[in-house]
Amino acid sequence: MPVAPTLKEILNEQSGDDVLAEAFREAESPEPAEEGTPEGFCVECKDQEAHVYCEQCQEDFCEVCGDMIHRTGRRRLHVLRSVAKESSARKVDGEASHESGASAMDQSPEIDDESGSVEATDAQAAMMDSGAFSVNFSSQSGKVETSGGPVFSDWITERAKFIPLRLTLKERKYLRLLEAALNVSEYTDKIDVLMYGNKTKRIVGQIKELCAILSGLVLASDYKAGQTLFEDKQFEDNEEFFQKIFEIGRRHKIMNPEKMRNEYGKLMFLLQDAQTSEVKRMLNLSLVAPIKTVHSVLEALGTTYVLEDEMVAVATREIVALGKTRSQIQLETKQKERAVEYLCKAYATIDCPAEVIRQCLYSIGDNHAYLRFTRDSCDRMIGYLSSLFVPKKAESESLSLAILLGRNGARLTHSHESQYHYVMQTLTLWREMLHDMFMLWHQTDQDLLAPGNTYRLKDTGQGLNRVQSCPRVSKSVHTILHRTQRAVGRWVGSSMVHLGDRNVPNALVFIDKYNQVASILNPIVRVMEFLEGLERSPSLNPDAADLVERAHGGAVAAKKLILADFFRSAFDGSGADNFFDAGSCIDGRLTSAWNWCSTIEKKRYFNVFLLSGFVGFNGGPEGFN
Repeated sequence: MPVAPTLKEILNEQSGDDVLAEAFREAESPEPAEEGTPEGFCVECKDQEAHVYCEQCQEDFCEVCGDMIHRTGRRRLHVLRSVAKESSARKVDGEASHESGASAMDQSPEIDDESGSVEATDAQAAMMDSGAFSVNFSSQSGKVETSGGPVFSDWITERAKFIPLRLTLKERKYLRLLEAALNVSEYTDKIDVLMYGNKTKRIVGQIKELCAILSGLVLASDYKAGQTLFEDKQFEDNEEFFQKIFEIGRRHKIMNPEKMRNEYGKLMFLLQDAQTSEVKRMLNLSLVAPIKTVHSVLEALGTTYVLEDEMVAVATREIVALGKTRSQIQLETKQKERAVEYLCKAYATIDCPAEVIRQCLYSIGDNHAYLRFTRDSCDRMIGYLSSLFVPKKAESESLSLAILLGRNGARLTHSHESQYHYVMQTLTLWREMLHDMFMLWHQTDQDLLAPGNTYRLKDTGQGLNRVQSCPRVSKSVHTILHRTQRAVGRWVGSSMVHLGDRNVPNALVFIDKYNQVASILNPIVRVMEFLEGLERSPSLNPDAADLVERAHGGAVAAKKLILADFFRSAFDGSGADNFFDAGSCIDGRLTSAWNWCSTIEKKRYFNVFLLSGFVGFNGGPEGFN
């Protein structure tokens, strides 16, 4: 077992690097075998094909072993050559490799810095330029190079401040108890009503009732643990326990926005009321604790330097199978697993065990998966808009994006070119919102639970709602909006952001609105993929291909028909009755898209949606069976 390096050794420029490299060699070196290394395989791991040859070591290595062994100390000066079938392909410039960190053998894929997936083309990477960074992980130099942004370690360290920590098995058990207690609670029914009487006493009574239900469930599920917690104790004696269990629910919701749809609102409104000074004084305890994030956990243990290691990019990237062979997938999976094990062994300490580091790495991986499911759908729709439509002139009258006030429910008048830019900037704005969604979640949590930020119960036209100011969310949203406006150049429509008013009463309503973007766009993307499959291989589904051909003139024509209608009708300003309340304002654009979703059954291309497996925008995973 390698000895874990200390912080002083890690921060030391030379000796610390040698310690890490040596730790990796010891950890990854297999047991001595009687037989030699198979020809063409790495001399270190002996189970991966060799990709590089070191002239000084006179040995072959795979990419991961060669990278880790030669990235530090004197080994960094070694000259690596690519292992090719022909000897002419083995020539490489060693000096350029050392000075620039670029290897001739390094055909390093572009790693998306948010999703961790390997990008196949420059066009796909270019779609990330508006708010993310194009990251190159050099297999030889061990460096992450970025264009137009900070290095990967700086980026992930900052982003880790908002990435929730994945729940442990014990925390998931508490989560089930919390969901069960909230499911039977009638908190909002009894609190958010206009009636006479002391509201503070009603709030305290409902909070104590919920805490009593939780106590009973914990005692029933684990008698010894429940007895230890609650025997001869009052609610205030278990303040830390209640803070922990409520924090678990808030943290779980951020990473899984499709879960706890009914329970989360009750939870946040209960905690919102519990933050008032009168309720705190009567309860004699506080129920709110900061949300655990990857950065906060590592910071508390003094190991944030883990995030500075370049192997974090490999250990947390998402393995996407699309367009890859089985051997490629297995190779990437093996590299990821070994990178995780290396980081756990190299940085584990007495205070920060390997399991905590592994949990943090998996949490960062969860963040990448979340971004791929939500933000990447916007990238796909932007790609369809730019590739299938031309801003200057419509291909035909049926494919024109022009809309006219009063026609087909539209409340805006745009030419084809104006509508093209209006849709493009809206999709770009949604993408930027989803890219920073974890940050917005944390600021929503802070705005809702700020002790001095009171609310007013008001009829907004959609029933009684808690109207509350959102200073933190508002500042961030305006920052994202201005960044988007600079990126797209031309801005069409209103820039009004509704927060803390009758349209968007509080931060919870805001965050819920933008969590629906993926629910709207993912089903459409799936239909496009279905049509692209028919276009490539109609023989695999001849009946569907024949129907699409007879009804819509083929898969390509059907794609353009669906997208043209979506880009017209889902962005026609039908979010409200006037320009300033919604229409083309920031949140009104999303409301217009929901209006289009509610009329999908009446569209003449609805049969194509059904053929692809569509069941609804709020149905199963991604709206499909």
